[in-house]
Amino acid sequence: MSFKYLGVGLASALSVLTIMLTVTGRLQLYINTSQAWFACGMAVLILLGSIAAIAIRPSDHDDHDHGSPSRAGAVAGVVGAAVATVVAVGALILPPATLSAELAMERDTGTPPLFAGADDVQLGVVDTSKFGVGDWSAVFATATNPERYAGQTVTLTGFMTDGSLSRLVITHCVVDAQTATLPLDGDVSGLATGDWVEITGDVEVDSDGRLTIAATGITPIDEPEDPYEY
Repeated sequence: MSFKYLGVGLASALSVLTIMLTVTGRLQLYINTSQAWFACGMAVLILLGSIAAIAIRPSDHDDHDHGSPSRAGAVAGVVGAAVATVVAVGALILPPATLSAELAMERDTGTPPLFAGADDVQLGVVDTSKFGVGDWSAVFATATNPERYAGQTVTLTGFMTDGSLSRLVITHCVVDAQTATLPLDGDVSGLATGDWVEITGDVEVDSDGRLTIAATGITPIDEPEDPYEY
């Protein structure tokens, strides 16, 4: 029986954790915001199921004395409940750590990132006025006619990596986060890897025919409350 309640307790703790992260607006630091409603909905269903599992009493047959539970089973139940409690409380109390710039550089393989909507960008059917770093990264990697985008003014937020502007883009959750990077043409002296900045400038085509951002303004900022793009 102890293992049954161990499973119910773990499921309940994870459900409550998911709901609390949703209420406090911190679930977006773990998963794509467009999927938060699904995760929260499933957490509510699991929590209700856990409550029902505890409330519904076993049949008389199950109540027969089949011997005392083993000491190992009792210890496993206590340990599991303690671990679940510590994890749940810790996740709620401690601020979630965002992925670092160093990790972003490690995940940057130099190959074009595969972001949703990249095909539309390549076909030139998307309004670029609200593009972020990830969107422009897809443009820079796939544009067959770079001159089409030259001269467009951009305002972008990201962190510095080796003189470039980067941002981590999440498709489903932080596990699959990909690094989007844009080359910068401007004065980045005094900025270190990981420094967050807001860039204003224009898209230009360099002498090699590649797109770059000619920065006209670079303003250091604090890390945004939501540091990812989706």
